[in-house]
Amino acid sequence: MKKYYALLLGLSLYFAAHAQDRQPTDKRLSGIDPALSKLLKDWHVAGFAVAVVEKDKVIYSKGFGYRDYEHKKPVTANTLFAIGSSSKAFTCGLVGLLQKDGKVLLDNKIRDYLPDLHFYNDNMDANITVRDMMCHRTGLSRHDYSWYFFNTRRRDSMLYRVRYMEPTAGIREKWQYNNFMFLGQGVLVEKLTGRSWEDNIWEKFFGPLEMKRSNLSIDLLQQDAEASLGYKVVNDSLIRKTGYYDISGMGPAGSINSTATDMAHWVMMWINGGSYKGKEVLPPFYISDAISAQMAMDGLPDRAHPDMHSDSYGLGWFLDSYRGHYQVEHGGNIDGFSANISFFPTDSIGIVILTNQNGSPVPAIARRLIADKLLGLKYVDWSKERLDALAKAKKQRKKAEQATEAQKRPQAGPSHPLKDYEGIYNNPEAGDIVVSLSHDTLWGTTCRQRFYLRHYGYDIFELRWIDNTDGTADTSGNVVRVIFRYNETGNISLMEAPFEGGVKPIEFLYRPAAKAVTADELTQYTGNYELAGITIKVYTKGDILYFSVPGQPDYETVPTGSHTFVLKSLDGYSVQFEPGDNGAITSVKIMQPNGTFKAKKK
Repeated sequence: MKKYYALLLGLSLYFAAHAQDRQPTDKRLSGIDPALSKLLKDWHVAGFAVAVVEKDKVIYSKGFGYRDYEHKKPVTANTLFAIGSSSKAFTCGLVGLLQKDGKVLLDNKIRDYLPDLHFYNDNMDANITVRDMMCHRTGLSRHDYSWYFFNTRRRDSMLYRVRYMEPTAGIREKWQYNNFMFLGQGVLVEKLTGRSWEDNIWEKFFGPLEMKRSNLSIDLLQQDAEASLGYKVVNDSLIRKTGYYDISGMGPAGSINSTATDMAHWVMMWINGGSYKGKEVLPPFYISDAISAQMAMDGLPDRAHPDMHSDSYGLGWFLDSYRGHYQVEHGGNIDGFSANISFFPTDSIGIVILTNQNGSPVPAIARRLIADKLLGLKYVDWSKERLDALAKAKKQRKKAEQATEAQKRPQAGPSHPLKDYEGIYNNPEAGDIVVSLSHDTLWGTTCRQRFYLRHYGYDIFELRWIDNTDGTADTSGNVVRVIFRYNETGNISLMEAPFEGGVKPIEFLYRPAAKAVTADELTQYTGNYELAGITIKVYTKGDILYFSVPGQPDYETVPTGSHTFVLKSLDGYSVQFEPGDNGAITSVKIMQPNGTFKAKKK
């Protein structure tokens, strides 16, 4: 009897796990299972989930591979994945609801609603609209290094960085993807509703759409009994687990976690003009606006596929003509996960693909395989085509790397001893990078990421990121070469890091790392010093040394070792105290950009 009960229990758990998996009964999807299963092998994917919608019904849903690759736990249509930037249409939708309620006009300036939001210049402040932010036409490029490597949960602090972002195009001149503009929309929603972005998503979308398994935080994802783990591919074929990335600070740009089943409900609503099960979720006028071209994107049709063209962006959606059919879609990528949500409005078809592979092409490939069958289009082996393109790109990259390696000049050593590069490097758009020396290697850390610097030649170093999960160095071939600069006094002054293509290198200004000095040790420096008839006073307050010049504010100093202190509020200014033969301090050198001056102790 016990064995019989155990069997029934096992069967009930199996059927519960697979209750949302629907086999392809539609003749148009004949042969889709083996075609999708082949992607697991082609791309070394741990797993992925699929849901296909037609009008108001799910006609196919299934999981492939594993949500937990190590323990061989299968993916189902109810497995939870991070969907990354596929979240953007949700955030735009909240703004659309504010528009419906008369609280927002999309063509009004964003600063009419968020006066504390400042851009790089007055022209941007005076002209950027809410709509500009919703369709990536503000003139700002990505600036993703700012939030990705210098993460914070504080949205106000994150949005404050926008004022330091120099535009690379005029307003409405060029389409350029920017996550910060979707953060801004989320903050707009929070201010005008008096509730968090998360609470608004739950109330306006998850509840009405019966998205019962979806959530908005890494904490809830980790607690879920059927959450997927994230993975990446190393050495072209090895599947390795990655850690989750807490993107809550940039949440409105991409922090939703969902399932294929839940996202099918989201797609149904769009296909049905904003309604789900007969109830309006988004107003029809907004649906029409969101899936209409708002900004043209760069690029010409692919010669191999001239029937794929007219790329543009709506409000949180990419729009294009896919082999003669109007397609609305948006991908999503965050550590260990990739997604693609799409629908064809005039065909009333929607496709959801969620995978636990980092930066994966699988969602787009699977979407095309399914769409071709449903739309009765001629077969194209999209996976082979993409694999061939990847192989060609690898050859070109290897050739370029070889050419770069041949130019390497390690014999041209750095201008300073490695110890001199230690310190803190700051950029207000990002944050601090702390560089330290250990075992003849320079190591760096941001608030969430670690790296090491390999000497390339002169003051150029190759920055290699360290994986937070397994501690290995990045071998993707995406090498960042940073350059250290020094000032007229010969001291290291900044580090240039080309973290983003198409914009000038990001400058991180140098300041020495503080050294621990006790209040008793500081007393040896206190007293009056004379320079050209001017008396300079040095005194302590607690365990801080202050430098006082008549007619100027008192300057707080930071100890950096060897009797040297930097002036905290003045870049490029430092003082070095000099001991006499008996060890007592007799003078101080004041080092500043226009020269070095010596004052004797009275």
